[in-house]
Amino acid sequence: MLLAFENPLNESPLTFPILECIHIVGFAFSVGTIGLVKLRLVGLGMRRLSPAQVASAMAPWTLFGLGLMLTSGPLLFSSDPDMYYLNRAFQIKMVLLLLAMVFHYTVHRQVVVRAGPGGTTSAGKAVACLSLALWIGVIFAGIFFAFT
Repeated sequence: MLLAFENPLNESPLTFPILECIHIVGFAFSVGTIGLVKLRLVGLGMRRLSPAQVASAMAPWTLFGLGLMLTSGPLLFSSDPDMYYLNRAFQIKMVLLLLAMVFHYTVHRQVVVRAGPGGTTSAGKAVACLSLALWIGVIFAGIFFAFT
């Protein structure tokens, strides 16, 4: 005998929007703090600190944001898996998110560690720009999800 299961996210009119706000706040924390480190690698802002110092100061906030985002995201997905899974913008967002996170915790981390106090090497600038492009792609794919 098959029992019908109702997702608790679909039972209240406020649960989904509140969870979506938490997801966006998590994204703002993670991408915002990651963006600050990228801008430092390019040579913009916080010039008194090395890129490694900026990355170290931002790391707890980045992890906090990623934690919110990676906890709330699957819950949002569970509200209507078919709608998300079959949406091309969502698929692109997930691929870009995976690439951005792997890039951030591998290549980007190595470049930040190797950057000196000036932090504006051509390799650092290229890595920062590529990483920013990946994160911006995640943002736009998430926005376009609502239109497709």
